[in-house]
Amino acid sequence: MKQKPNLSFWQLWNLSFGFFGVQIAYALQSANISRIFATLGADPHSLSYFWILPPLMGIIVQPIVGTLSDKTWTRFGRRIPYLFVGAAVAVLVMCLLPNAGSLGMAVSMAMVFGLVSLMFLDTSINMAMQPFKMLVGDMVNEKQKALAYSIQSFLCNAGSVVGFVFPYFFTALGIANTAPSGIVPDSVVYSFYIGAAILILCVFYTTAKVKEMPPKEYAEYHNLKETDNESKADWITLLKNAPSTFWKVGLVQFFCWFAFMYMWTYTNGTVAANCWNVDMFAANATATTGYQEAGNWVGILFAVQAIGSVVWAMVLPQFKNRKLAYSLSLVLGGIGFIMMAYVHDQYMMFVPFVLIGCAWAAMLAMPFTFVTNALEGYGHMGAYLGLFNGTICIPQIVAAAIGGVLLGLVGSVQSNMMIIAGVSLVLGALAVTIIQERRTTE
Repeated sequence: MKQKPNLSFWQLWNLSFGFFGVQIAYALQSANISRIFATLGADPHSLSYFWILPPLMGIIVQPIVGTLSDKTWTRFGRRIPYLFVGAAVAVLVMCLLPNAGSLGMAVSMAMVFGLVSLMFLDTSINMAMQPFKMLVGDMVNEKQKALAYSIQSFLCNAGSVVGFVFPYFFTALGIANTAPSGIVPDSVVYSFYIGAAILILCVFYTTAKVKEMPPKEYAEYHNLKETDNESKADWITLLKNAPSTFWKVGLVQFFCWFAFMYMWTYTNGTVAANCWNVDMFAANATATTGYQEAGNWVGILFAVQAIGSVVWAMVLPQFKNRKLAYSLSLVLGGIGFIMMAYVHDQYMMFVPFVLIGCAWAAMLAMPFTFVTNALEGYGHMGAYLGLFNGTICIPQIVAAAIGGVLLGLVGSVQSNMMIIAGVSLVLGALAVTIIQERRTTE
């Protein structure tokens, strides 16, 4: 098999730069969806159900995008057309979602409008996000994949920082952070607008700078006949033939994404109750100044997590043993989640979120390094990575589906859900031990 050449740092950077803009959109969604729907009037026991849609759309969209892009060869590339279309739709929906409560609709209709907008937003984000992972799998050799995914992790977390701090930043500029009951504050609305503008600019940059391999060159570098990559293979067959690493890393992914679903769902309520003493059982609790201030602070905490992740992403390549790095990162994240339940000072909350950032860095870089290395020579890289996204989406769907029940079992105290998340990450760390790593050739 012809070896893919080493790429320069800036070539690796350009492959993933658009991820910066996509991640701003994803960060705004992650930090504000519970806040938006709680503001619209959702009960805390129902919040997790609103989170079923994002991973559900991901598990449907990403395998389709992966499979179709495997068979797409255009003068614009094979992955980039899907990236561009996904980003364009995301920009439109980002301008609609935060206005769900401002269009004169009844509460029930506002929630339906918000759900439909969320469905399209996550569909488009998934459509834009998946090609970046595929581009690295397509164009980067085994020795550079860890570096490539680390760069992607850095850009991802840098985008997250920007998206997370937007509401706090706009509030500091004097934009209203409170609104009448059922209306999303302008600080959040403007954050989505600016995030949409940055997203489309970043995607323009990537589409202008990246030139994908033509079919013949791709076949040479992936040990395929030129027609192999266009051959038909249904998803069941691909899964049956998947390397064992695909499934073992998938088990780790289950525990990781199960945990993070509860962070996204219940951090707003945890921080409001623990640090602002908001009674989450009181009527109109989400309309209080304390809740909205806590919502802004959640963005800052998520930004701290992202900064911690950026720093830890630079440390991860220094570990000679990737499995040790992966497992240690998840244990640190688990400790951070459990700490959240017991911290009552808004600044002390930085500590658990730095630790959670360590887990996040590993989750962004490690799984795709293991899996794409194991998939070399299999063909259908896009389809496989789309199917692998199921290991991200399925645990989130399971967590969202049972979140309300678990919340009731732990006394309806949202901070207790962080303990469940921490235990889940520790189980993920234990599951890392069964992964058999494929060694790269020097």
